[in-house]
This record gives sequence, structure tokens and C-alpha cells, in this order.
Amino acid sequence: MKKEAPPLYLTAREAATELSVSPATLYAYVSRGYIRSEPGDGPRARRYRADDVRALKNRRTPVGSSRENDAELPVLDSAISTITSTGPLYRGVPAVSLAADATLEQAATLLWDVNGHDPFTADNLPVLSSAMRAVLQTTRTESPMARTVAVLALASDADPRAFNRSAEGRARIGARAMRLVTAAMLCKEPKAEPIHRQLAEAWAPGQSAAADLFRRALVLLADHELNASTYTVRCAASTDLNLYDSVIAGLTALKGPRHGGAGPLAAHMVASLAEGDIAGKIRMRVALGERIPGFGHTIYKDGDPRAEDLLAALMRAGGDRRLAVDAPALISEATGLHPNIDFALAVMMHSLGLPIGHEMPLFAVARVAGWIAHAVEQLHSGRLIRPRARYIGPAPGRSIRR
Repeated sequence: MKKEAPPLYLTAREAATELSVSPATLYAYVSRGYIRSEPGDGPRARRYRADDVRALKNRRTPVGSSRENDAELPVLDSAISTITSTGPLYRGVPAVSLAADATLEQAATLLWDVNGHDPFTADNLPVLSSAMRAVLQTTRTESPMARTVAVLALASDADPRAFNRSAEGRARIGARAMRLVTAAMLCKEPKAEPIHRQLAEAWAPGQSAAADLFRRALVLLADHELNASTYTVRCAASTDLNLYDSVIAGLTALKGPRHGGAGPLAAHMVASLAEGDIAGKIRMRVALGERIPGFGHTIYKDGDPRAEDLLAALMRAGGDRRLAVDAPALISEATGLHPNIDFALAVMMHSLGLPIGHEMPLFAVARVAGWIAHAVEQLHSGRLIRPRARYIGPAPGRSIRR
């Protein structure tokens, strides 16, 4: 049974009830900018943003009490995406629905709010300087992530249109950046061919199901609101950095084991489960208190819809039921945790016979679409992101210990 997405808007009565306040107090919150509202269905009716109401409810936690939800509080406005219990929405379009038949390029144009032109025309290929070609050649045996960062570091100097500020110009830079990242990850010449086909040709030649599985995974991973790497990109872009260098910031943040680096950890576990008694290995791991990579999510408490969609697609493509269905069911039963997109990617890569380590490059290729969207939105705002810290150090005037 599909989960219903929570409403994006609440009526005045619903919002006041959620906050346990009077209508007058609700209106005061609106006037202070804490809650956004807009005209409702009736002539005098208004509706209120549900995420603002939830954020304010969390923010009103008494001093000294637990603030476990602080990490989930909104920190800036964005029209690009949001997260619901049924998965992310890309400008109002459910990512899971979009993944049924869209390509990463189509998801990117939606995230970038492109209208009236196609940034992914065949002639809009990235510029490769002699230095960039030399880097590609000398880093063929290095990790795809390291190679891509090295190539991107030279990209803005090679591209005479790297600082174009028009909406169309930035979209075309974004398309070139996505194609350049794909080429660098694969260590090949940039192509105009759809990215999912490039990955299938390079990583899974001759496997009929590979291209569509890559296509679906790329769309599901294209954006996920303000995760760690995306916020890093926005901070970098807020300094008026170009789009190529902003993507470098995202790639660096993505490598952490609590973000994109979780994929290889899940892949090692999947490889272990694939050999022998799955139930016995799960019991042993749980009994020893070992971490279960690829399970649990800070936002999707009842399961990651992206993982559910990709695992279902794997089964339709003839995937290994023991890994796609039986293993997650046993782990969920033992731990109460549900599979997330990292586990689904690990199972997909194992099913396609790919060595461990391909998960992060796939994640990165997809997420560039979202990073570009957020970088452009941040550049358009013209605002520098400069948060303040809550100081918890020594009070002034204390003597220095010697």
C-alpha cells in the first residue's frame, strides 16, 4: 500500500491546532515571517506552509530540553525540491513518478526550471584543454572521484562561457558540467549521448536491463533538498563561485562515509550476504552489534521510497530476490530499520556484476543535476551564506591556565 504524502499546506485551524496556539497567535507568527501563507480556496481563506509550522513547533522546544530535530529545521528558502514521506518532489513533481520514464537530463531541466530551450543539445559539449586531457591520461588508474575533481579544477579556465550569468547561459554551463563529470568518471571523451546509456556501455555492456536501471537510479538520486553536499555547494556558490568549482565543493563533501561514502559500505555487506546463508549472517551481524550500512534514514523513518522503487525495478528486471527482497525483510525484522537508497544501489551494482566502488561515482553523476540547480538559485539570490555559531566556550574574563 502506498503511503500518502503529508500535506504541503494547512488551514488556519489545522496550523493553530498543530502549534497549540490561538488563531491570533498564528497570525502573529505569519506577520513576523515565521510561517508563509498564501490565498486559499475561498475569497478570504488562506493556507499555511506545513513545513514552516513543523519547523516553528520544533523551534519552540523549551530551553534545556532535547533538540533532536534541529538538523531538520529549514535554513533557507528554495523552490527546487522538498522531501515528503513518499520521496522527494522536484519542483512539485514526485521523483519516484518521474523515474518511471524520464532521463537524468530531463530531470535536470526540471530542477533548473528551464523553459523554451534545451541545454543538452548535441553541440553543447564541455571544452577540454590540453592540460585537462593530460590530467585525464595521467589519472586513468586513480579513483574516479579524484580524477573528476582534478579535471574540474581546470574547467572554468578552459571554458570561455564559464561565467555567463544569463538563465540560458547558466543552464548550458550546467549541461556541460554534467557531461564533463560523466566523462571524467568514465575516463572517456565527453559525449552528447544520454548519460544512462554512457554508463551502461562503459560499465555493463551487453546487459539489456542495465541502461534502464541506471536511468531510474540517476533520476531518483538527482536531488534531495539540503543534504550535506548540496548545502556545501550553496555555501560555495554564495561567494559568487563559478558552477564548475561549486560542483567540486559538492564532490568533496559527498565522499564522506555518512553521505555518498555509505554506498561502498553497503556494497561490502551485500557482497558478503550474497555468499552463503543470508539469515545466519544477518543474525550474527545484529548479535555482534555491528552497524547495518544502507539501512535507516534520518528523514524516512518508515522506509526510503527511492529504495523501494529501485528494488522493485530490480525484481522486474530479474534481480536476485534473496538480496532485493529477503535480505531487507530479515534486516528490518531484526533491527526495525528499513533499506535506504544506498542499499538499493549496492544491490543493483551487485546484480550487474560491477566491482565495489562504482556506487559513489554513480551517485555523484546524478547529484550534479541538483547541485547545479541549487548553485544557480543561490547565485540568483545574490546572498552570501554566513551562519552564526552558538558559542558554548568559556565565559569572558576567566584566567588562562598555565
